[in-house]
Amino acid sequence: MTNSPYAVEVVPVGRVVGGRGEAFDDNWGAVEAAIELDAERFTPEALAGLGDFSHLEVVYHFHLVPEGKVETGARHPRNRQDWPLVGIFAQRGKNRPNRIGVSRCRLLGVDGLTVQVAGLDAIDGTPVLDIKPYMSEFGPRGDVHQPEWSTELMGEYF
Repeated sequence: MTNSPYAVEVVPVGRVVGGRGEAFDDNWGAVEAAIELDAERFTPEALAGLGDFSHLEVVYHFHLVPEGKVETGARHPRNRQDWPLVGIFAQRGKNRPNRIGVSRCRLLGVDGLTVQVAGLDAIDGTPVLDIKPYMSEFGPRGDVHQPEWSTELMGEYF
């Protein structure tokens, strides 16, 4: 993979501190955690103005997924045989080819290099690749639709 013409190098901007110590599928909405920026690369100036937003988009790395568990084809979400066989790019599971997660969460506060959040579905120690303010203008335009299995899957996620 390192010989790929599409290869990129990404250095985490920080890490998740607190919240859950292990991943499990549901009830992330009330989980509070912090994102601590790398003090060797950033100053509090990097977060100036972020506190004016209610929500964030956080990009992170599923660092505990072993290479051998990465999926590149189709599977049943959560291994439920009653849900359809769908490709890895048609679901949001952690065993993704690049093990990258994206989550929208509530911003609770900013203090120095620490960002307090709720509803971030990443565990303690997770490398954070990027933080962006959520702006409603970047939300979907037009009608949004999804299959019934995904609505069922997400029923108790947050």
